[in-house]
Amino acid sequence: MHVPKAELHLHIEGTLEPDLAFALAARNGVELPYADTEELRRAYLFEDLQSFLDLYYGLMAVLHTEADFEELADAYLARAAQQGVRHAEIFFDPQAHTARGVGIGTVIEGLGRALDRSVERHGVSTRLIMCFLRDESAESALATLDAAKPYLHRITGIGLDSAEVGHPPVKFREVYEAAAALGLRRVAHAGEEGPPEYITEALDVLGVERIDHGLRCVEDPVLVERLVRDRVPLTLCPLSNVRLRAVDVLESHPLPAMLSAGLMCTVNSDDPAYFGGYVGDTFHAVHEALGLGPEQLRELARNSFLASFLEDDEGLRERYLAEVAAYEFD
Repeated sequence: MHVPKAELHLHIEGTLEPDLAFALAARNGVELPYADTEELRRAYLFEDLQSFLDLYYGLMAVLHTEADFEELADAYLARAAQQGVRHAEIFFDPQAHTARGVGIGTVIEGLGRALDRSVERHGVSTRLIMCFLRDESAESALATLDAAKPYLHRITGIGLDSAEVGHPPVKFREVYEAAAALGLRRVAHAGEEGPPEYITEALDVLGVERIDHGLRCVEDPVLVERLVRDRVPLTLCPLSNVRLRAVDVLESHPLPAMLSAGLMCTVNSDDPAYFGGYVGDTFHAVHEALGLGPEQLRELARNSFLASFLEDDEGLRERYLAEVAAYEFD
């Protein structure tokens, strides 16, 4: 679906398609434990978040050089543009690469080369958000932030991702305080597998401006009231929720009820190579499965730009919002 939209919840490592994975493996002398791309695609069936993460981190072994990260980001941006994305705020996981001996500068400069030419090549403006792995230590997160300081001109904000249960937001209070002092924007995954209390903690302890996922807020009416009142954006990922068993089937996703409650929902693809579709595919899927009409889809698109970190270019935000308002649905 081509309605103009921003994508605010997208892990660049989760855009690694099987064809590119095999191409990079051949380039870098990495032997993958799959006979071909079709066998790899069949591996993209997950029982839960952890089984996905095992494959997700395993395939990162093919990413070695700046050129690899540049090619990965450029391939995503090309696909995103074809699906109506006009602005993308892209997550990356430096600890997953530095743990393999890949320097943080290699990751950031490689991604940055693709992002630098994204407007010219794809018509997509971009921001880069550095995520910390919540199943790693708080000390590792602080060391990662310190290592990223020479590259802060390329980084808009920080995030928190990976296995949620057992790793509450409070664990990362210190690194979020340090990031805030550096002027970085703050988001965090919360309320995907973790309880609603993690959402509250991310807001109160980490000072986040957006909640990534936030699905389980619906279990706490007081929290829902707060999120509505404060216009806290939620970056929902419906196809991801189904593939990782957070909801049984897309038809039972609470997105319509969340919109009706007044929550500031956005729709995103999360890890599209693994979860069955990019963000335009996701818009189409929620339209079909949940019966969302044109004005609800327009609201989702409008919310995506309102929730984006475009405060440094309000003219651009207004131009994008005008494109949403003028879009004619089929």
